[in-house]
Amino acid sequence: MSIYLDYLAEIDNRKTQGLAPKPIDDGVLLSEIIAIIQDTASEHRADALKFFIYNTLPGTTSAAGAKAAFLKQIILGEVTVPEITPAFALELLSHMKGGPSIGVLLDIALGDDAAIAVQAGDVLKTQFFLYDADMFRLRDAYLAGNPVAKDVLESYAQAEFFTKLPDVEDEIKVVTYIAGEGDISTDLLSPGNQAHSRSDRELHGLCMMTPQAQQEIVALKAQHPDKRVMLIAEKGTMGVGSSRMSGVNNVALWTGKQSSPYVPFVNYAPVVGGTNGISPIFATTVDVTGGIGINLKNWVKMTGPDGKPILNNDGNPVLEEKFSVATGTVLKIDVKNRKLTDEAGNELVDIASAFTPQKMEFMKAGSSYAIVFGKKLQTFAAETLGVEAPLVFAPNKEISVEGQGLTAVEKIFNRNAVGVAPGKVLHAGSDVRVTVNIVGSQDTTGLMTAQELEAMAATVISPLVDGAYQSGCHTASVWDKKAQANIPKLMSFMNNFGLITARDPKGRYHAMTDVIHKVLNDITVDDWAIIIGGDSHTRMSKGVAFGADSGTVALALATGEATMPIPQSVKVTFKGQMLPYMDFRDVVHATQAQMLAQFGENVFQGRIIEVHIGTLLADQAFTFTDWTAEMKAKASICISQDETLIESLEIAKSRIQIMIDKGMENAAGTLHSLIAKADARIAEIRSGVKPALAPDPNAKYFAEVVVDLDLINEPMIADPDVNNADVSKRYTHDTIRPVSYYGGTKKVDLGFIGSCMVHKGDMKILAQMLKNIEASEGKVEFKAPLVVAPPTYNIVDELKAEGDWDVLKKYAGFEFDDVQPKSAARTSYENTLYLERPGCNLCMGNQEKAAKGDTVMATSTRLFQGRVVEDTEEKKGESLLASTPVVVLSSILGRTPSMDEYKSAVVGIDLTKFAPPVAH
Repeated sequence: MSIYLDYLAEIDNRKTQGLAPKPIDDGVLLSEIIAIIQDTASEHRADALKFFIYNTLPGTTSAAGAKAAFLKQIILGEVTVPEITPAFALELLSHMKGGPSIGVLLDIALGDDAAIAVQAGDVLKTQFFLYDADMFRLRDAYLAGNPVAKDVLESYAQAEFFTKLPDVEDEIKVVTYIAGEGDISTDLLSPGNQAHSRSDRELHGLCMMTPQAQQEIVALKAQHPDKRVMLIAEKGTMGVGSSRMSGVNNVALWTGKQSSPYVPFVNYAPVVGGTNGISPIFATTVDVTGGIGINLKNWVKMTGPDGKPILNNDGNPVLEEKFSVATGTVLKIDVKNRKLTDEAGNELVDIASAFTPQKMEFMKAGSSYAIVFGKKLQTFAAETLGVEAPLVFAPNKEISVEGQGLTAVEKIFNRNAVGVAPGKVLHAGSDVRVTVNIVGSQDTTGLMTAQELEAMAATVISPLVDGAYQSGCHTASVWDKKAQANIPKLMSFMNNFGLITARDPKGRYHAMTDVIHKVLNDITVDDWAIIIGGDSHTRMSKGVAFGADSGTVALALATGEATMPIPQSVKVTFKGQMLPYMDFRDVVHATQAQMLAQFGENVFQGRIIEVHIGTLLADQAFTFTDWTAEMKAKASICISQDETLIESLEIAKSRIQIMIDKGMENAAGTLHSLIAKADARIAEIRSGVKPALAPDPNAKYFAEVVVDLDLINEPMIADPDVNNADVSKRYTHDTIRPVSYYGGTKKVDLGFIGSCMVHKGDMKILAQMLKNIEASEGKVEFKAPLVVAPPTYNIVDELKAEGDWDVLKKYAGFEFDDVQPKSAARTSYENTLYLERPGCNLCMGNQEKAAKGDTVMATSTRLFQGRVVEDTEEKKGESLLASTPVVVLSSILGRTPSMDEYKSAVVGIDLTKFAPPVAH
């Protein structure tokens, strides 16, 4: 009983933090609890019963296996527990979601006791997490004449697991809570520095916003027991950034409904809104949990007599309030008519987009998973019975425009579509099930993905997936007790599941903490691929990649599929010529600035950016695609020329081979298979059978942006504009300023070169700048610390071979040591160079941080409040984003450079070159 006593000690410790007992996933612990239940004299029996019934995680956890086996004994009369009757045992099985519980239900339903078999069959009819082996058991029993199997399959064919659920209410009353003004980053809902606790849902819930905000939400719920609390981004977009699933989980925990009385801290059906709607990935995650996401449109641009927007002194449109959503406002969601109304029933805004037939199904079922699995189950049952499946689920919206060509993303979706009539061509707006080629799981959401896989009873990766990778980059910089407790367990689970893992659970190969996006960019060996990754920056320069929540990643791993509408595209092309002293990062920033200038609003938001990148290799092109997450695009696609794509694929092959050489190949031979696929794609391109992906000449775009390179005549900086009088303008990526704006006087406290936005060329730029300064000044002195985190080990190895690493080491006050990694995060920095372990480092915000109140100049993508740098009472922390040469120079000077200083510093340096593709 020692493990049980340890559990009691943990419970006492959690009580001091105001926490309930941690939900049980350990089968050994639950076996001890079962033994206590059977000991009627045990002083612990009453608590053990509660833990067994109400505090055991479902799905495929080892605890779920022990629970299902014991419930089976009770149902069959082999064991008697007065408090758990056979009928109650069946009810408990019905809440266990799949895996061992389905096995037990099938055992009993297909067993010899006819009466109890029927009861188990009735429970089975409510379940949908069945996999091939489960369905084959039913099919074989049906073919052998089993009446219960026939009855269950007939129910599945009718989709009664869905049709017998209560419909969504015609009217939902909500009370508003303003979570903040402007874009709300998911960092507010699930801070990166609390990533280690995401799988402990109750504990992680305590980090959402502030304790005061949590108390205010609780008070609103008490004042309005008949209403649901709607969390709102006033004058902004809800849910930008990363950590969507944990963010939505937290919102659901505080404002949603409990999924099951027997599963603690798993809630669903959150209601969220934003003046400018919900960010694309966050909206998908809301769907995963059966929630509602509303585009409020409650602030609109004021227009003058000429119909044009009225601008303020800063050149921004003046907004006027169409209706108030101030905290405590009671509103009604008229589901039947798809309108948002005030308390009296007066219409405020049309919200039809939040209540499409598909979204309504997710709400009714309580999750999008139920629909995905349910459709497959219905199809299988109907085919087994030889009947036609009735039309229960909303038919996919299919849009086909005669004579209209296809954009690049439309081509990819049509190539990967499942269940579409042969020969049918679909355009943007169509709902499509597609096969997924590459899947990425990152380490701070991976534990949640593992939980999701256990909950949906998945045990092995789908054979449809070409390759999948579990990263270790988000926890690379500090190997602390939290990481030591979480990461090995995660790597073991994912390795067993069939992924290539950054760390080997058996310790045979060196831990590879390479930034996940760089690895996914390498293992994507087909420009027609679809990639799903658990991070907003899953934006490959080959194929089309979608950042996703941990649940969608789990679904892709388990089924090899994803379901979404084909997005609209915005075409980005370039004209003019880059000046020799400009870096490609400046082109990226200028694209956003010029787009906003051309259209007056962000036409990229929620759409695919199709960028015609031409001769830029995959590594360099990734700088653009990576940034598209901050442009609020749903995804991006690079249109490359044939020879460029071939060269990128050859580079990818060499890097996959390095992974093989390190010993990272798995039993399925995934990495060798990817090299073979790359060879096949190269052969297609060279033979002309299938050239590099390109849109049709007559494709239709939502908008077309032309970036004029001639206008980019100085480095561009993305500024969080932390002191803007308009709160909604702070911490967005839309404020792009030339370096001259700062007059060479803005103090810089810390420089950071790293994250997924940099490549080997950036490291070489740094080394060359140090050599140049040394040659002209005799030595290099840093007036601000410079933190450098190469994105991959390959880059470090190549820099060492080429001599550049020696240059960096010469000025380094710290160099990472894999044998003895740091066990604590930095709290302060000296004015020197820090050569950190490959990985995300400061960009992630969960381990390393800048000193509070610092002004940081970084190559990364994160400028959200509190992410890279936190505020002090006296000064707001700032994370300004710029090119590598600007960061290096700012660190050496301790301030922003003037244009003359910048031009002088980059003379003779090979910056990332770019020229528009030339039409043939």
